[in-house]
Amino acid sequence: MVLIFKLLISLFPRSLSPSLKPKKNTQKMEEDDSLSTSSSQPQSWVKWFCSLDGHEYYCQVEEDFIEDRFNLTGLIQQIPLYKEALELIVDIEREEDEMSSTIPDVSIVQPHAELLYGLIHQRYINTKAGLYQMLDKYNLGHFGTCPRYYCEKMGLLPVGQHDQPGQSPVRLYCPNCKDIYTSNINKYSNVDGAHFGTTFPHLFVKTFTDEIKLKPSKTYVGKLFGFRINEQSVTGPRMQWLRMIPPNSSSS
Repeated sequence: MVLIFKLLISLFPRSLSPSLKPKKNTQKMEEDDSLSTSSSQPQSWVKWFCSLDGHEYYCQVEEDFIEDRFNLTGLIQQIPLYKEALELIVDIEREEDEMSSTIPDVSIVQPHAELLYGLIHQRYINTKAGLYQMLDKYNLGHFGTCPRYYCEKMGLLPVGQHDQPGQSPVRLYCPNCKDIYTSNINKYSNVDGAHFGTTFPHLFVKTFTDEIKLKPSKTYVGKLFGFRINEQSVTGPRMQWLRMIPPNSSSS
């Protein structure tokens, strides 16, 4: 009987024994499932728009701000397909039959949604929440530094020369020399200046006086053989007083 039992054991493959089968790492499988679930979650339109290359100047407007009709007053007259553009921004899914009967393709709505978001963005960055978001970007150096030598790499701020869209691209304002510059990075040349407006940088400077460290007021003085060139000369300096900052300007 013992011999028969030993013979049966020898014939039965050990690899098929349940006790010898390798156990799967259940914890790792759960982590992989959680990662796949998080990666499969759709990205919001606002987050997608702000993550595009060349959109580093934009901040993410809070959904509550967009859904408050008071904040959108007057925009319906400026934006074609306003309702559809707004629904796209706040990620409202419409029924397929309803969409097909009104808008044949989302690509038609997309440019209007970008324009609408830009004008909403212009208003949002003048609020407390928007200013603090832009402050984070300013402190991280997202807007670059002033190219003027005497500004000593002062941080710049995005600004528009107009509040109405389609007039000019975004410019960069220097709080130190009070002048505007064009970005030397080509990808920002397509960003509409109206998405930031004419108010933002000046309100920003007034709000964060402790964050904006103005540099000593200096202007370049041209000389010939050691002698200063007279302002009345053809090659002399012009309107240097525009670069001068009053001593008490930081406290005003």
